[in-house]
Amino acid sequence: MDTYRVMRQDDNGNRFLVVGGIEREAAERLAAEFEARGHKQLYWVEAEPAGASEARGPRD
Repeated sequence: MDTYRVMRQDDNGNRFLVVGGIEREAAERLAAEFEARGHKQLYWVEAEPAGASEARGPRD
């Protein structure tokens, strides 16, 4: 399954991960919700590299 993440860029050009490891539809809804709040930050959705969501799981 492909996973996606929501990213944010602030006024200074710094980029941050908002949330990752979610389905595309959920990521797009979340990004749209943040955009609708009227903040100056930029939000977007991007596909995660293969294996990225597994890397964030609990460690054994």
